Amino acid sequence: MTEQKVEDLLRELAPQVLGALVRRYGHFDAAEDAAQEASLAAALQWPVDGVPREPRAWLIRVASRKMIDILRSEQARRDREVVAEATRVPAAPVEAEDDSLVLLYMCCHPELPPAAQVPLTLRAVGGLTTAEIAHAFLVPEPTMAQRISRAKQRIKLSGVPFRLPAPEDRDLRRDAVLQTLYLIFNEGYTSSSGPGLHRVELSAEAIRLARMARQRERPDDAEVTGLLALMLLTDARRPARIDADGALVPMAEQDRSLWNRAAIEEGTDLITRVMSAETLGPYQIQAAIAAVHAEAATADDTDWPQILALYALLERMGANPVVTLNRAVAAAMVHGPEAGLALLATVAADPQLARDHRLDAVRGHLFELAGDPGTAVAHYRAAASRTTSRLEQRYLTARAARLTG
Repeated sequence: MTEQKVEDLLRELAPQVLGALVRRYGHFDAAEDAAQEASLAAALQWPVDGVPREPRAWLIRVASRKMIDILRSEQARRDREVVAEATRVPAAPVEAEDDSLVLLYMCCHPELPPAAQVPLTLRAVGGLTTAEIAHAFLVPEPTMAQRISRAKQRIKLSGVPFRLPAPEDRDLRRDAVLQTLYLIFNEGYTSSSGPGLHRVELSAEAIRLARMARQRERPDDAEVTGLLALMLLTDARRPARIDADGALVPMAEQDRSLWNRAAIEEGTDLITRVMSAETLGPYQIQAAIAAVHAEAATADDTDWPQILALYALLERMGANPVVTLNRAVAAAMVHGPEAGLALLATVAADPQLARDHRLDAVRGHLFELAGDPGTAVAHYRAAASRTTSRLEQRYLTARAARLTG
């Protein structure tokens, strides 16, 4: 197995290994360290010796030994009896139970503030780095590192049992769980850094967990269904986002015959079922927008007035500068680029967008539509300088070069 395939497998198994350790030993922070050491050992050994027949069980056993070493190192300072009990590693086969959903709910415990719940889960379940999580939240990396560290400490001190919470407690964690899955998916669909656009293992894991949450825990929840629909409808476009030369292709220029029709049909069916719910939520609205795009045979067939109306509804649910960016594009398609630029002016000073490249990218697009190539080039170049994705840098630089050539 190639190193890349080993890396993908380890990323897929990481939350399951962490969940098994926390279930068996507790000590969330130490369990994460042990799981990471086991993954490192596998990354060095498996490409040479081959992947074991039961890779998950191998990782859990190795991580358990690492965990014991960590607990023994604390033995000099802490209770010897607790450590002695924890060091009894069973020789029996490792449980086949997937604890990913339990881990997800544990990280979203209501004792943790929302600002800590989602980053901790992205770290533990999604496997994102601190830098990637900081980018998703538009905050500096040191700030996010402190936030995650404090969250781990609160989990440790709270004595939270490792099991699915009671139904009424799950309601308290629902919003954080959904936001976490959404952010994991987004990082997989458009990677915030690195040479590639997609990290398929992350988007696939988010979809898997969303399916699990809907099927096992909340089959009648319209927002959980809406989130799953949104992921499916968005991910359906992935095969057309990169051309044969490895360049980014915007939606308007994509070959729609490459879109995943099965995912579109499933996502459309799901969102159609829940759009008649008594209360609409933001994931349902976003899924409805994605469905409108999916229904258009060509970019020219897109029902932009309907999309603009849906974005206006989404914006009324809560101020969000990213939603305003998207509404500005829809407004430009319906009322002209000047209308879109006027909307962008309302969020230009938003601190959340100060370090984000998307504001300049959208401005560049709208100034290009407005027939002002000079200003468009300036914004494309500014956006390229801010994004940490090399593929997006290439795309934005190419847009600027096309206008100056």
